[in-house]
Amino acid sequence: MSEATRPDDGLDIDLDGDTLREECGVFGIFGHPEAAAITALGLHALQHRGQEAAGIVAFDGKRYHSERRLGLVGDTFSKRDVIERLPGSAAIGHVRYSTTGETILRNVQPLFAEIQAGGFAVAHNGNLTNGLTLRRELIRKGAICQSTSDTEVILHLVARSQRERFIDRFIDALFQLEGAYAFVGLTNKKLVGARDPLGIRPLVLGELDGHYILASETCALDIIGARFIRDVENGEIVVITESGVESIKPFPRMPARPCIFEYIYFARPDSVVHGRNVYQVRKRFGAELAAESLVEADVVVPVPDSGVPAAIGFAQAAGLPYELGIIRNHYVGRTFILPTQAMREVGVRMKLSVNRAVIEGKRIVLVDDSIVRGTTSVKIVRMMREAGAREVHFRISSPPITHPDYYGIDTPDRTNLLAAQKSLAEMRDYVGADSLAFLSVEGIYRACGYERRDPVRPQFTDHCFTGDYPTFLTDVIGESAKQQLSLLAEAS
Repeated sequence: MSEATRPDDGLDIDLDGDTLREECGVFGIFGHPEAAAITALGLHALQHRGQEAAGIVAFDGKRYHSERRLGLVGDTFSKRDVIERLPGSAAIGHVRYSTTGETILRNVQPLFAEIQAGGFAVAHNGNLTNGLTLRRELIRKGAICQSTSDTEVILHLVARSQRERFIDRFIDALFQLEGAYAFVGLTNKKLVGARDPLGIRPLVLGELDGHYILASETCALDIIGARFIRDVENGEIVVITESGVESIKPFPRMPARPCIFEYIYFARPDSVVHGRNVYQVRKRFGAELAAESLVEADVVVPVPDSGVPAAIGFAQAAGLPYELGIIRNHYVGRTFILPTQAMREVGVRMKLSVNRAVIEGKRIVLVDDSIVRGTTSVKIVRMMREAGAREVHFRISSPPITHPDYYGIDTPDRTNLLAAQKSLAEMRDYVGADSLAFLSVEGIYRACGYERRDPVRPQFTDHCFTGDYPTFLTDVIGESAKQQLSLLAEAS
């Protein structure tokens, strides 16, 4: 491949700019005397879901206390004086990557408001596909918005509901939402959790010393020694009070459509998502990939850290050695700030360095979890070549990403998705590999124990690969063009 066909090395050399951005993580606990400290630990376990900001709101029986900061959980909530400013036996927390709204302090969650029913704090993982439409309508009717986050919409909808009880106001608000959400909310008497009717975003229920917990992933329960009870079901509202746990299911029952990217990329490997250990699923992705696209090679090398479990599965299924041919330094900042091209090239090698002893003279199977824009893939393949690899066969443990996401994953539009713009052969030439193969959509389902389109078992939200969006996309296609794109039409 000629240099003219490769991306401009002077432009997009940031290794963090060619990845799928994490969504957000939520956590809540009710009735525990150390609620804020436990929430901080839970958020620390969920840090992989968002690194831009973190916040905690606690209630002490009389007052709400809020601490919200830009940056990592450990930068703020490991400090004793901060936790001491969050007294109370109930708390909710949030780690954020901004999919809607700027990265500014007023967008950091949990958001809080005083409404007729009393104080209400809320944190949200996901994205409302009619959030902008609702926001414009609320502002037109006189609402004053303090943030640019779609999460604020739920506060206004609850406040404007004419129902008497808080939970009825909350349900009234949820019926006006489209898209994906996992909410945790806190009032002066209850902790509330809710998942969207299709269960696109995850939420689990746990227990610690008799106190109930809501969290995005089971790893947040593990870090505090809590017991996993169950997943909050799709379309379910869980209300936790001093009396225990109440389950409310106000929506018509529909098959679940959890996001497949929880298994591919987002969830921590030690989490259990919908009954499946994420690490084991990713290994099976690699095994399915080997079955679909085996190639003669000497060694399997993962792209760290996202490609590691799939590479192990590929190597085991193929009977090939697995080696750490790329070493990642986790203590280096973003490389794009380096001012000159020579320094930027050094910056890449500060983050990823090649283990030449493993690579030189070998036929390499390079395994990663996805290709988004492809610019990072170009540089990694080039590093393999420069380290003396005889052949580089690139294998991706997910299908080609051909469509953007609107449910909380910050994917580029189609013009910047490599697989939406190029054929497989063109992508192979672009990244500079000897061969390139992706796991099929059918392979994803097989690895999760399903046959695709099995009417008995749930399907995933897999629109990034198939274009099959399971909800209305009002903000994208316009309210006048509302149409059910897949599952809801089948269920009606």
